[in-house]
Amino acid sequence: MPVRITVRVSPGARRTEVSGRYGAGWKVRVAAPPERGRANEALVLHLAELLGVSKAAVGVVAGHGSRDKVVEVDGLTAAQVDSALAR
Repeated sequence: MPVRITVRVSPGARRTEVSGRYGAGWKVRVAAPPERGRANEALVLHLAELLGVSKAAVGVVAGHGSRDKVVEVDGLTAAQVDSALAR
């Protein structure tokens, strides 16, 4: 069963990083611009790297054109995702 997390994305940042909690979800800054899906791609790549899963295991399932997104992660529990993002 995939885990869903809410993410607030700030595109066009100096560097790509998880900057902390944002309500019940997480705030992630991405260096990519918010055009033609580049910020979404950067978000997926960064989360996959942080979580130690393949890029195919991470996907944006809602909010493709919005700053607020729902991301689905396969292969980890909610506790594992939260622990990895909190580092």
